[in-house]
Amino acid sequence: MNFEHSAKTKDYIAKVKAFIRDNIEPVEAQIYRELHELNPGGDWQNWKLHPLVERFKDMAKQQGLWNLFLADEQLGKGLTTLEYAPLAEEMGRMLFLPEIFNCNAPDTGNMEVLYHFGNEQQKEQWLKPLLEGEIRSVFGMTEPDVASSDATNMQATITQDGDDVIINGKKWWSTGLGHPNAKFTIMMGLSNPENDQHSQHAMVIVPLDTPGVEIKRMLTAYGDYDAPYGHGEMHFTNVRVSKDNLILGMGKGFAIAQGRLGPGRIHHCMRTIGMAEKALEMAIGRGLERESFGKKILKLGGNGERIAQARIAIHQARLMTLHAAWKIDAVGVKNAMTEISAIKVAVPTMAQNVVDMAVQMHGGAGMSGDFPLAHFAAGARALRLADGPDEVHMGMVTRLELKKYMAKNT
Repeated sequence: MNFEHSAKTKDYIAKVKAFIRDNIEPVEAQIYRELHELNPGGDWQNWKLHPLVERFKDMAKQQGLWNLFLADEQLGKGLTTLEYAPLAEEMGRMLFLPEIFNCNAPDTGNMEVLYHFGNEQQKEQWLKPLLEGEIRSVFGMTEPDVASSDATNMQATITQDGDDVIINGKKWWSTGLGHPNAKFTIMMGLSNPENDQHSQHAMVIVPLDTPGVEIKRMLTAYGDYDAPYGHGEMHFTNVRVSKDNLILGMGKGFAIAQGRLGPGRIHHCMRTIGMAEKALEMAIGRGLERESFGKKILKLGGNGERIAQARIAIHQARLMTLHAAWKIDAVGVKNAMTEISAIKVAVPTMAQNVVDMAVQMHGGAGMSGDFPLAHFAAGARALRLADGPDEVHMGMVTRLELKKYMAKNT
């Protein structure tokens, strides 16, 4: 394997870095501050978008830095998982950057679902405006009343009734639910309980203005609402939509989920590595500019060694993630499950440690809204739960290792 970036990737890395440096970095602190001022609390129905973010989105689209995640020459840029990975890292350096390039979760995953599994009508009605950045979307999987680390526990139901399906149940931690442009959710629920364990669920497109869909609230993560995106709770009470809204059909939910989550975990991990890189840079800058007890902070209490440990950990995490991306491209998601699960454990834990070190270097300021580190800390911690908790991924690695051992020794 060769991790040397292709000429195409190097070109996009240079363009993305220049776009961020020239346009966004000068107003980064302003955007963070004004997002809080525009959206001061949990009143998600009145949340507002930041005008600079919207302007940068138009600029990115005009400059061809749009839908970089999609491996399609016409709809995206035709980048492989490995080629896109370093671009995702650059986008992880600020919380709002992925949306500027139309590469934000959960929209990327939903677009990939519709691209790979949607019918022509679904692509025209939902994929096309997502690709244009005209609307946003939600993914409904986690539920409040069951241990959602085991997706087979889902209680929300999707039942067929003639030419319609009826949806009942609850979903929460649905990222993007508070966004003013959120128009639909892809909702996963129990559809065929009589089938084998991994053929019991379906995914269905549900417009958020459908009667019976109720957005109950936005949830705080460590006290923050993450406005204007939001992680919300929604209830479905006898929600009726056409069976044409089913993706692939009844019982196909798990098959779709596996296709959705593989590349998505690469995107998450690479963005998180970008976050850790930014945190390390901030820690070094703070350590060199401030003095305490007559010394630069960087020279106190083993802080220099902590910088070295952070660099080593970030490099390890990046190589693991690039290897997983390479393997997805080479042999497919099913044959890269060990690598995918491994990075999903290793990368957020690494980022948590690096960001915590940077917070410590900043003192009380690191916990405040004056710097993005508190947001980074919440994001890294949340990622150890999102798309499956650490324990689920370690369980996957263990099962695969035991399977290899048994095959070798029987």
